[in-house]
Amino acid sequence: MSHTINSEICEGHAVCRAVCPAECITRTTDEINGKGTLFSRIDPARCTDCGACLASCPIEGAILPQWRPGLQKEFQK
Repeated sequence: MSHTINSEICEGHAVCRAVCPAECITRTTDEINGKGTLFSRIDPARCTDCGACLASCPIEGAILPQWRPGLQKEFQK
């Protein structure tokens, strides 16, 4: 089961990207959330559910320990 990045809470710090051993987190380059920041998203097909992103994120509620696709902007390859 994949984790979820809540697109409207994420502030784009991208610490999660640096610690992800599966390299399944990408940062948007042109999409801005309600906070006015670029945000990251998790590719659920590559996520190994290790929890490294969850433990590293400084923003409470930005990463959830379950897959909730309605909260994360659609992953685009």
